[in-house]
Amino acid sequence: QVQLVESGGGLVQAGGSLRLSCAASGRPFDAYAMAWFRQAPGKRRELVAAINWSGSSTYYADSVKGRFTISRDNAKNTMYLQMNSLKPEDMAVYYCAASFARTVVVYNYWEYNYWGQGTQVTVSS
Repeated sequence: QVQLVESGGGLVQAGGSLRLSCAASGRPFDAYAMAWFRQAPGKRRELVAAINWSGSSTYYADSVKGRFTISRDNAKNTMYLQMNSLKPEDMAVYYCAASFARTVVVYNYWEYNYWGQGTQVTVSS
């Protein structure tokens, strides 16, 4: 019932920055807990950052804590991931995900009902 479209991926040098965006359509945006996942070749999909319905509570993987910032603008139906000090190990396809009717931060990938198609982030060293 909701469509998610990621944008903002691309090629960046190590130490650089990117901002990913996830635009949603369908149900009211504030009806969803949301998250960013990533998957690199040969690796499992991992949770990068998650955010509750209002944006008042967030979670970050240890590997990105202090470098990445997740946020959402419910009035614009958009979620963001600001990525600073990028490292080669951050290279992956990044996916936007939404969990319907959840107000708290959601940590498990199987609890997410809707997914975007992903956007590629490439970091050169």
